[in-house]
Amino acid sequence: MKRTASAVWSGGLKDGKGALTSQSGVLNETQYSFGTRFEDGIGTNPEELIAAAHAGCFTMALSGQLGAAGITAEKLETKASLTMEKLDTGWTITAVHLDLTATIPGCDPAAFETATNNAKTGCPVSKVLNATITLDAKLNA
Repeated sequence: MKRTASAVWSGGLKDGKGALTSQSGVLNETQYSFGTRFEDGIGTNPEELIAAAHAGCFTMALSGQLGAAGITAEKLETKASLTMEKLDTGWTITAVHLDLTATIPGCDPAAFETATNNAKTGCPVSKVLNATITLDAKLNA
């Protein structure tokens, strides 16, 4: 399986503008710029997209882990907060914190904890990130 996306950039770092397009068309010349990345400009940025990808990947992986344990969630909600810091080596994604709220009536807390830990370490986006990944998981049983 392969997925593709492309970026186009015109101009300098601070005054230039770019556009992102994804294979699916969900992103179609979506604007990004220095302002959307490091300030409060309108558009997206690579870090926001990585956070969205991580939240989505982890949540699907968790659904799979729960299913393997015979558990079906009523609702899983995950927020990913990505931290990017300027280190001596340059800008670096240093951490992603996943904040999960799960509604699973009657779920065994131990089975839930095992599933969340397996999903956190096993989802493909977690595996590709060279960052500290933390998780707060709240179970509404």
